[in-house]
Amino acid sequence: MRAFILIDYTVDFVVGKLPCGDPAIAIEARLCELTKSFVTEMDYVVMAVDLHEEGDPFHPETLLFPPHNIRDTDGRELYGSLKEVHVAHRAAIYWMDKTRYSAFCGTDLELQLRARGIQELHLAGVCTDICVLHTAVDAYNKGFSLVIHEDAVASFDAEGHAWALRHFEKTLGAKVVRGWKN
Repeated sequence: MRAFILIDYTVDFVVGKLPCGDPAIAIEARLCELTKSFVTEMDYVVMAVDLHEEGDPFHPETLLFPPHNIRDTDGRELYGSLKEVHVAHRAAIYWMDKTRYSAFCGTDLELQLRARGIQELHLAGVCTDICVLHTAVDAYNKGFSLVIHEDAVASFDAEGHAWALRHFEKTLGAKVVRGWKN
């Protein structure tokens, strides 16, 4: 069994408060294609979406980044046509709030994956060198095999993006693929 985990593709991370900009806009169609493909194949699909509370002085990101993905704001909504894909397939997609970089930290993600016998994780989304990377490291440490969709990850830091892609493959043993089909 396998799962597709789409990380943080929200308005704030694409064009909003902490934007990846053009690199993130460029992967929109691919993310929609992958999401629909995994749903069609009856794989487990997870939307792991960053969640912050307005004015939270205790969150470690408060000192690092401007406020973003605040609860009940437009910035936390899925970006572009991915929002429509989510609505159309809502029953087949597990929406998961996360409050740290890794989709595993403080969530029930591992429990959900283990209950379904999932061993292979396909990762996509933003930011390649932050939330996707931290999720991949935790997945590796938990014994999952990894597939990173190079044409479906983006970052606001081109050097960090390139470094993370090498790290996925060379250090975590992930399969980094481009144009992969189910």
